Amino acid sequence: MTDHAEEQRNELEAIESIYPDSFTVLSENPTVFTITVTSDIGEHGKTVEATLKFNYTEKYPDEPPLFEIYSQENLEDRDVEELLLLLEKEAEANLGMVMIFTLVTAVQERLNEIVDLMKNRREEEKRQKEKEAEEAEKVAFHGTIVTIENFLAWKARFDLDMAELRRKRQKEEEQSGKPKVTAGNSVEVDESLFQEIEDLDLEEDDPDFAPLEIGSDDD
Repeated sequence: MTDHAEEQRNELEAIESIYPDSFTVLSENPTVFTITVTSDIGEHGKTVEATLKFNYTEKYPDEPPLFEIYSQENLEDRDVEELLLLLEKEAEANLGMVMIFTLVTAVQERLNEIVDLMKNRREEEKRQKEKEAEEAEKVAFHGTIVTIENFLAWKARFDLDMAELRRKRQKEEEQSGKPKVTAGNSVEVDESLFQEIEDLDLEEDDPDFAPLEIGSDDD
């Protein structure tokens, strides 16, 4: 029968001797401790760091320990997620054996890879910003390229603006009392403004009557 408690005590003694400056016991019952793992020095003296928190379960190492990223420095969220997946994979692969040293070593190697990748990430971000700046400059110089999609969007906005403009003009004309003549409107004529031809006192026998002749001009 496996003596889990004995295996755990022996491992703790070994871990403390291997990581004397980064090993910290948080609780003895249950056994909870942290180990801080730091990468090698990268570009411009940059490093990344993760503090791993382990909690022995009753049947460890026949079942995996509980673990989490207790704290970290200079790691992105995706890096933390990758480390947790790595710990889970290594723990499953080492069931039945004390594994803390193996888990810490796997994290150490991954942190070294991450610090090397940071230079590539910065270079990629720089290239991406330069590309975005170039595209923005092209748009400013040439204007927006017309596509079917942005033309239809512009046309819809234009139609709405024109409809609103017509509505405002109609409302203003109605409020000002200005008549609006359209093709469908009838125009009323006030007949009192005119006299019937019969009421005009024009007679040909009037001595002063001289009809206007329209014709050739005899010189």
